Amino acid sequence: MKRVAVGGLHTECSTYNPVLMTEGDFTVWRGAEMLEKPYFDVLKRYAAEYRPTFYARNIAGGPISRETYDGFKAEFLAALEAALPLDGLYLAMHGAVFVEGMEDAEGDWIAAARDTVGPDCVIAASYDLHGNLSQRIIDALDIYSTYRTAPHIDIPETQARAVDMLFRALTGPRPVIVWAPVPVVLPGERTSTEDEPAHSLYAGLPDIDAAEGIWDASLNVGYVWADEPRATAAAVMTGTDIPALEAAAESLAQAWWDARNDFAFGTETGDIETCIARAIASPTNPVILAESGDNPTGGGVGDRAEVLAELLRQKASGVIFAGICDRPAVEACFAAGEGAELSLGIGATLDPGSTPWRGSVRVVTLSDDPSPALRQAVVQIEGVTLVLSARRRPYHNIADFTALGLDPAAAEILVVKSGYLSPELAPLADPALMMLSPGVVDQYVERLERRRKAVPTFPFDRDFDYAPRARLSARGAA
Repeated sequence: MKRVAVGGLHTECSTYNPVLMTEGDFTVWRGAEMLEKPYFDVLKRYAAEYRPTFYARNIAGGPISRETYDGFKAEFLAALEAALPLDGLYLAMHGAVFVEGMEDAEGDWIAAARDTVGPDCVIAASYDLHGNLSQRIIDALDIYSTYRTAPHIDIPETQARAVDMLFRALTGPRPVIVWAPVPVVLPGERTSTEDEPAHSLYAGLPDIDAAEGIWDASLNVGYVWADEPRATAAAVMTGTDIPALEAAAESLAQAWWDARNDFAFGTETGDIETCIARAIASPTNPVILAESGDNPTGGGVGDRAEVLAELLRQKASGVIFAGICDRPAVEACFAAGEGAELSLGIGATLDPGSTPWRGSVRVVTLSDDPSPALRQAVVQIEGVTLVLSARRRPYHNIADFTALGLDPAAAEILVVKSGYLSPELAPLADPALMMLSPGVVDQYVERLERRRKAVPTFPFDRDFDYAPRARLSARGAA
């Protein structure tokens, strides 16, 4: 029976976010508990002697502190070494990790794994399509597959492709990886696979898979809010026929490049003031307003209060706003109790670049938890029902609201810190409006500070030519 280890590090880090991720922010699974989690049910497809090691994940945010990363890496490598010898290793990764004081964190993690398991072990990785790649990453892997949907509704299918290829390689020919970087990096909100041209480009990937000698075709959008050289799109092929892989990678890379000017937001957009006025005047509801610049699942801080202030200035009513991260405000609400009225400052406790709102609130509901970091408070401010969270988090699922006694479908205006809407919220929107709001995941990416991104890269640079060039992994060239 084959011996296969499992591990990974999964989060997304905006280098523009000032709030470092630390160990306590992560959900960490160690050893045998990994195999008990539905996330790793894909492993049940094959009988093997599994050696689970270490897996950590967190919602998107700022860079990981170096101390936290070094601790995670040391624990992962120690568990990996204890599992030797190995036939295979499956890494469930994201691809957009940034560690303070380091570039290409996944390259560091995966290369260290390769050094530990040796050259004969087959390593497969699954990725988020918003991950970034480098030659160092490609050189350490044998197998690669990435999500094909954004919003991401094919995570198990992507994991299955990676694991299927891993076991195929353990009993047959060893594949290689060929990739073609594309000097384009755009926000996910402009490249949703529900909209053209991304929809057609991703829909064509299974046809590429079906070609002789090609096991998997992957297409990375990249993560635009990481200011590092590897932040670009890429076409990535896994298989056994190197000429076919090279031709497919270059063709797909060229198709993405050719479409670069066609990517656009898939919903109506506007500034905060305009979108709120449009929502108030709408004859249909609920109008869902997405505050894109402070989206915590994209790397935003999640504590900006400009939208709250504008809702109140325009005297909006029937509003549910979920939510704003403000632990001091949550603690003040718990100290006051349900039904209490108190004066609060809300927002800007984490992001020094934003401005708090100050005024009187009434505490409606308190959601307690043994961990103070998981507490929530619902407060009423004039026509706005506002959710406050002690910890950065999204409110993208219906259950996030119903757990607090709120019905998002009954709101006249529903405000969420989001980019494109989640699969659960999108069907409720009548209509949906995306606010191009300020924040560390600003949708106007062209105005982001650029110190380390590769030059030239579209849309930061526009007057340059590009011809795709496929690159073979070092293991394929050996």
